[in-house]
Amino acid sequence: MAKTDVLSLAILGMLAEQPLHGYQIRKRLGTELGPFRALSYGSLYPCLKRMVGAGLIAADESDAGRVSGSKRSRIAYGLTEDGERRLAEELANSGASAWDDDTFDVRFSLFTKTDSATRLRILEGRRSRLSERLEEVNEGLARVRERHDAYTTELHRHGLERVEREVEWLDKLIENERSATRGDNPSTASAGNN
Repeated sequence: MAKTDVLSLAILGMLAEQPLHGYQIRKRLGTELGPFRALSYGSLYPCLKRMVGAGLIAADESDAGRVSGSKRSRIAYGLTEDGERRLAEELANSGASAWDDDTFDVRFSLFTKTDSATRLRILEGRRSRLSERLEEVNEGLARVRERHDAYTTELHRHGLERVEREVEWLDKLIENERSATRGDNPSTASAGNN
């Protein structure tokens, strides 16, 4: 999934809850989805325009009024039926793109709208991907230790610890999701609490 598609998915997920102005979308992306903290209006508005053109969202200026101190109207964006269908299709997708680095955080933020079986496949896929990465980082760490490069070794060690922490976190989420599916502990499955 391309970065633009990930942004579109995040926007569809937000607009599924309620119509929002561009400023509100940008603010929520920044506060709720860490990867988009640096999202510029130069990225957001072309994406919104493409989504309007594709019929996924509709732009409504009728309730907008004026932005204080500005001559511009605020445009409220809302999902169309096509947008709702596209969101449902994307949320049902548990393929490799759903657990990639660029996509996983957005997909995870939409887990409350995703069925349990799909959540579990995405979590397991992400864990599998990170297990492969652990092997790569361990091999890289062994190579830089042989060269006696202290700074690069430290960088690899830090990367290894970060991946190990995420694998542990995923293990807990997977177990909680499985427990909820079995009916053991449904109150904690979605949030990953113990």
